[in-house]
Amino acid sequence: MKHDHVVVQSPDVPPRQLLLLFHGVGDNPVSMSEIGRWFAPHFPDALVVSVGGPAPSGPEPGREWFSVQGVTEENRQARIDEIMPRFVETVRYWQRQSGLTGAATALIGFSQGAIMALESTQAEPDLASRVIAFNGRFAHVPAQASSGVTVHFIHGGEDRVIELVHAADAAEALVQLGGDVTLDIIDDLGHAIDERSMERAIEHLRFTVPKRYFDEALSGGKPKDDDIIELL
Repeated sequence: MKHDHVVVQSPDVPPRQLLLLFHGVGDNPVSMSEIGRWFAPHFPDALVVSVGGPAPSGPEPGREWFSVQGVTEENRQARIDEIMPRFVETVRYWQRQSGLTGAATALIGFSQGAIMALESTQAEPDLASRVIAFNGRFAHVPAQASSGVTVHFIHGGEDRVIELVHAADAAEALVQLGGDVTLDIIDDLGHAIDERSMERAIEHLRFTVPKRYFDEALSGGKPKDDDIIELL
């Protein structure tokens, strides 16, 4: 499958994890790969790839998944739905390349990249086991929550591009639906990723135990062997 991307890290042995990064509007996979370099040392057995959006956005090399020109609360969902099959196929492509499934996949997005990653949990619940959403949102408050997906919102308290209330409302809705979700607020941060954001993200991927493990323990079950991301 042809698409812009940067391979940040490729282990010498078959990877045990897949970390895919998605940038915001007007950005590009080269820029987002710098975020990937924060993750790589902590996950040496992971294939880490920064993926570019399919459409040009502003001056080269800017890219996007969907246009934000004239976007409204009413038409945002339709734009996401139109491009979602390509987003899902891009993730599936890298899963085929790595030989891994959704259980060992984490989607890490900023802004529009986070929107796509979050919305994929509604379109394809088994696409990934973790979503890290930096300053992102759902198009609308989510209507379903998958027990197999842990969502981590990391949001600037001073974000004026995607207001914190969108992440907070989504997190509350997911909790009510029985989902597995965390929300970290970086109080004085705007629409950006900083060192504090990265520390929270890495901490979640390394140490947060998915809610379903507790549910399985209470029911007498045990985690599946292929739940790689969560077993670090």
